Amino acid sequence: MKRLRFSLQTLCVLEQFAEEPSVWRYGYEIARETGLKSGTLYPILRRLAKGGALETKWIVPERGVPARHSCRLTSKGIEVLREMRIRVPR
Repeated sequence: MKRLRFSLQTLCVLEQFAEEPSVWRYGYEIARETGLKSGTLYPILRRLAKGGALETKWIVPERGVPARHSCRLTSKGIEVLREMRIRVPR
């Protein structure tokens, strides 16, 4: 399996998910909390999902709001976060 990149931005994203690992989160919400721009955040989310650190699904609200892609942390994501905390200098 391909190794995930270790960067401060990726660490920041994983830490946001780790606050409530079982909660489904939207990219826009993570962008607001981290201050990352979409051009930085969404490639990180895709890479984390592809690497198995995030689980993804589409959430379809009842009415009036389009479906949104959401993510939550997996057990592998928690392991990746632990390793990143050791390897990425702050």
